[in-house]
Amino acid sequence: MSARFEELDRQPTPMGEISLRRRQEPSLEVEVFEARLDDEFLMSSLFTVAEVELARLALAEVPGTDLDVVVGGLGLGYTARAVLDDRRVRSLNVIEALGEVVSWHQHQLLPLAADLTSDPRCHLVEGDFFAMVAGGSPFGAQAPDRCHAVLVDIDHTPRHLLHPGHAAFYEPEGLHRLTGRLHPEGVFALWSDDPPDPDFMDVMDNVFASCEAHVVTFPNPYTDQEAANTVYVAKVGQA
Repeated sequence: MSARFEELDRQPTPMGEISLRRRQEPSLEVEVFEARLDDEFLMSSLFTVAEVELARLALAEVPGTDLDVVVGGLGLGYTARAVLDDRRVRSLNVIEALGEVVSWHQHQLLPLAADLTSDPRCHLVEGDFFAMVAGGSPFGAQAPDRCHAVLVDIDHTPRHLLHPGHAAFYEPEGLHRLTGRLHPEGVFALWSDDPPDPDFMDVMDNVFASCEAHVVTFPNPYTDQEAANTVYVAKVGQA
C-alpha cells in the first residue's frame, strides 16, 4: 500500500459497504481521513467546521451545568469531541448504528479516538438512534431518561436520507417524541448539507418553542471557494 494512501478498514453493513481510508493530500500537506458508504462519501477530516459548530451552537443555548448530552451519529468524532470541550457536560452518549464505526474509535484508527475513549464522561453506544426515539428506549445503559441536548448528524439532510426508515423522525410526530426526551429548555440541533429548508423550518416551528437555522461557512480547498452547511437549533419551552 502506498505511503500516500492506506485503506484502514472495509466491511459490509446492512446499509452498504463502509470503508475508512487515510491518505496524504499533497496540495495541502495534510493527512486526511475519509469514510465512504459504497461509492458515496460520508465524511472527511478536511471538512469538520460545521460538525464542531453543531455542538457549539447547540450548547450555547443550554442553560446551567451538569449537562447530559446525546449525539446521534459518531462519524469521525468531531461533534462528540466538541461536546466534551464544554466542561459543563456531565455525560455524553454517542449513538452509532454501525458497529464498524464504533470499532474504528475503539481500535484507535482515528485522530480523535483516544480523546473520546479515554474520557469517562463519554459512552459510545452501538444502536439505531431513530428506533430509540420512536420506541422510547434508553439512549444507552448509562443515559438518563431525559437529557439537556440532542445533537444529530446522520443523514445528509432532512430530505436526503441514508435510509428511508429515518423519514418519520423528521415529521411532526417524530420530533414530538424527541421533545419528550428533553428537559424543559432543552435543545435539539441538526446538521444538514443543504441550505435552510423552509418547509422543515415550518415543521420545527410547530413542534418547538423556538428554532433557528444557522448557515455555517468554511473554505473548500479543492475549489478555492466557500462552502456552507446548515445547523438547525431548536429549543423546548419552559415547564
